[in-house]
Amino acid sequence: MKHIIHVNGIKLYAFHGCLPEEEKIGGHYRVDVMLNTDFSVAAQTDDLNQTVDYVIVNKIVTEEMAIRSKLIEHVGHRIVTRLKLELPSIEKVKLTVTKISPPINGDVDNVAITIDEF
Repeated sequence: MKHIIHVNGIKLYAFHGCLPEEEKIGGHYRVDVMLNTDFSVAAQTDDLNQTVDYVIVNKIVTEEMAIRSKLIEHVGHRIVTRLKLELPSIEKVKLTVTKISPPINGDVDNVAITIDEF
């Protein structure tokens, strides 16, 4: 049986970007994580050890977002790699990293990347 766990709207302040001022000033980001797994045993037993711990997901995202990257594509790849490494029960990861109000010489709410990986 397949189940999906969503950890959505992880709000962070980070320093990603190609512009020198982004390294100094930083900006607001949102990260959404979708994990395919089988939590049948956890659903029956009410045992956290039988499912994905959301605290660990948030910790991985927060730690990787704290490491400066020029591209959100790069930080997204690092997050997915760690999730798959540290949470072996997940079968698929879908991750979206959204940069709020990017400095791109226009009135843009956000830019985002999505990685959908088995």
